[in-house]
Amino acid sequence: MKLGKQTMWVGGLVLALAAAGSQVSGQTASATDAQSTQQNVPDAPVPQTLPNLKSIRPVSPALPSAPAVTDEAKSGNGGVTPGGALPAAPAATPQAAQEDQGPPPESTASAANRLSVNVQFHQIPFTVKDSKGRLVPGITWRDVRVYENGLRQQLRLFTADPFPLSVALVIDQSVTHDTMEKINASLSALQGAFTPYDEVAVFTYNNGVTKQTGFTAAQSARLGAVLERSKGVGRDPLMGMTGPLSHGSVINNEPVDGVIDPGHSAGNMSFTVPREFHTLNDAILMAAQEAAKASPDRRRIVYVISDGKEYGSKASQKEVIKYLLTNNVTVWATLVGDAAIPGLGFLDRIHLPLTMRDDVLPKYTAETGGQTDPEFRPKGIEESFARITDEVRAQYTVGYYTHESPYNETYRHTEVRVMKPGLTITCKDGYYPSAADNRRRAAPATAPATP
Repeated sequence: MKLGKQTMWVGGLVLALAAAGSQVSGQTASATDAQSTQQNVPDAPVPQTLPNLKSIRPVSPALPSAPAVTDEAKSGNGGVTPGGALPAAPAATPQAAQEDQGPPPESTASAANRLSVNVQFHQIPFTVKDSKGRLVPGITWRDVRVYENGLRQQLRLFTADPFPLSVALVIDQSVTHDTMEKINASLSALQGAFTPYDEVAVFTYNNGVTKQTGFTAAQSARLGAVLERSKGVGRDPLMGMTGPLSHGSVINNEPVDGVIDPGHSAGNMSFTVPREFHTLNDAILMAAQEAAKASPDRRRIVYVISDGKEYGSKASQKEVIKYLLTNNVTVWATLVGDAAIPGLGFLDRIHLPLTMRDDVLPKYTAETGGQTDPEFRPKGIEESFARITDEVRAQYTVGYYTHESPYNETYRHTEVRVMKPGLTITCKDGYYPSAADNRRRAAPATAPATP
């Protein structure tokens, strides 16, 4: 009986020791959980301070300091603040923060201290030909030198890529009947000289200028219909001014019936010459105004098909050339009629005072960097369309930031040189500055990459 009591006492002691051990292990686990919870709480971010601006007054307000972490969050109370707000996110590594947020924003101080200036970026298209008049490919930016008012400019742009064309076509309807028939026969081949990326506007002139259509696609059916509508009849050529056959039947330079016709006087047989009107200056100006609306990323072209005669325009040639150079518009021309014949064409360029100008197109093309192509045969006129557009697409283009003040509106002389012998450079001799060329650039600015 005594042995049984001892056995029961030993069993109770074992159970008591087991219960005590489980209680100790539970307390240890809870302590470990509390310690791990406290270790997971992130540290508070370091408050940011103002940079040393070395100035009396700061140019921007101080940045707010980061909120401090509450005692409840540090003690591991589930990471929840007393107000029920979520705890602050763990601090990310510098590399992760840079990947998530991107480059740091520019501070207000640096933005306030940045200086911006107005500069003018000017582009010059030019054509390079050899001694036989053939286009020269393969010119690089290392071969080109650009000068403005005698000062060499640093190239910021050089390209040989063709530009889409915005062509304002001008058709002369004041030519004679035979010349007008040649122009009408060749207009059907005009669309073949352009690409689907080009656009064409059409103007006609005689005693005044008529806008047939604004810019439309060069390969569209609309342009074909407009060209068909733009065909004219021309004018009658002037006959003999004096002599016995200048009007009706005469005997000994006197009218047979003795009646004096209007404009005649008995004895001297004078004849009143009808006045001609060839408003070429007004037509080029209206076409240039249309071309100036095109994007700067396109070639602005005024393409003239005329005999070059000018009389009766309200605008002077000097005013029209200034407008062309200000808006970067180039004049290309197909010269027709008697002025296209080599001998007569040279004499037509000589202008006598108080008389009609017989050929003004070479002046326009030379000043703007274009070309005049004389042709008097219908097939030659058709071929001149493709020849001129090919030369426009083969032009090189250089660009630079001018050193002149943007407030200086005087004429600026430019020159393009190619450092290879035996080549002919065709480009405009200068330009007038335009507000459209002004651009905003930070100073000091990072220089663009060398072409």
